[in-house]
Amino acid sequence: MTDATTATTTPPAPEPPALARPLTPHDNGPEPGPAAPPPEVAPLEDRATGALVGAAVGDALGGPAEGLTPEQIVARHGGRIEGIVGPFHTDWRTARPLTPYHKGDGHITDDTLMTHALVRVYETVRDHLDAYDIADHLVPDLIGTPRWIPELEAEALPLQRIFLAEKWIVARLHYGHADPREAGVGNIVNSGAAMYMTPVGIVNAGDPDRAYAEALDISAAHQSSYGREAAGVFAAAVAAAFLPDATPTSVAGHALRLAKDGTRAAIEAVCDVAAPHTDYESALVPLRAAVAPFDTVGPDHRQPSLGARRPSRLHAVEELPIALGMLLVADGDYRATVLGAVNYGRDCAATATMAGALAGALTGAAAVPAAWHTEVARASRLDLHAPAAALAAVTREVFARDQARHLRHEQAFGTIATRTTMSEASGR
Repeated sequence: MTDATTATTTPPAPEPPALARPLTPHDNGPEPGPAAPPPEVAPLEDRATGALVGAAVGDALGGPAEGLTPEQIVARHGGRIEGIVGPFHTDWRTARPLTPYHKGDGHITDDTLMTHALVRVYETVRDHLDAYDIADHLVPDLIGTPRWIPELEAEALPLQRIFLAEKWIVARLHYGHADPREAGVGNIVNSGAAMYMTPVGIVNAGDPDRAYAEALDISAAHQSSYGREAAGVFAAAVAAAFLPDATPTSVAGHALRLAKDGTRAAIEAVCDVAAPHTDYESALVPLRAAVAPFDTVGPDHRQPSLGARRPSRLHAVEELPIALGMLLVADGDYRATVLGAVNYGRDCAATATMAGALAGALTGAAAVPAAWHTEVARASRLDLHAPAAALAAVTREVFARDQARHLRHEQAFGTIATRTTMSEASGR
């Protein structure tokens, strides 16, 4: 997000509906399948790593281009960004509007700080979360434990780095004692809640409907309107990417199946426009044109319009539809998906975070270039793999609990649904 101016088995998820227009796969000859994980690594752990590491790398690559246009990116870097780059402003310590953040050089931003904070909440609760868990666990994490903040090149409370839309959580829940299920009402409506919902998709791997519902509950403490809707749909898309037969098209289909109002319309418009493109360069302008009618910020991302970020049933955040669009354009290839999101500009750290999570969940950890994630981990002084291992373990525990809960419900329902005759009921 920009700093200027988020014993029985579960029944299979319903099939996603057909998109407005068939999304044709790339026709560039045989494509190699995703690299198989080592035999000792289960697909759950491999794809959880792909999602979380992929999200962090996308965040770090997108940070230095936040708020810019594709043309400004080319002018600064002499072409499209193709990997880790330095700050947009060489005098980043004093340059506005980014002061004092050292974006670039492999530094993750608040997107990853918030994502890892939510992982820690799951590690504590070890079950599905709701809005009260945000108040009881996430807020204390943000205000009580100093951590290394790469962009500040210092140890500080996460509260001192997160954007105003995230500071709202602390103000409303810690100081205002608002009902967690209503605390998001009144906040600016943006991608702040959606940007850190990757863990929700992982915990509900293969169950997009449950991921959608859980993310909506969690994000009630943070957002309202289409910001909250984006959080739910993004979590569902991540969960859908874990399905055994998942493809970019099926992921977008599940997102469309669950999305409501302007969010659904924006995703549909972007997916329709993405269909004929196989290279992000040709898709940059058409995708922006497709999402523009639903975006309230306006053409200049650093100078939002007066109607920006207000609740509406007609509008959507820009980042989620574009992330899905780039996933389709790149046919799920991690590198191309993330670079498309980065070079799109605007709120590209959040867009690339989402795009990286989706592509990583689809294709696994090996799809994230080792040179990228190694340097991001080093530069950010962050272990990118440990949160994924921890969350995969929590996911297995939650699934076991879900199975036990489902069995108890099945047994109870079998008892109360059984018909008895009057004579049986009276004991005659």
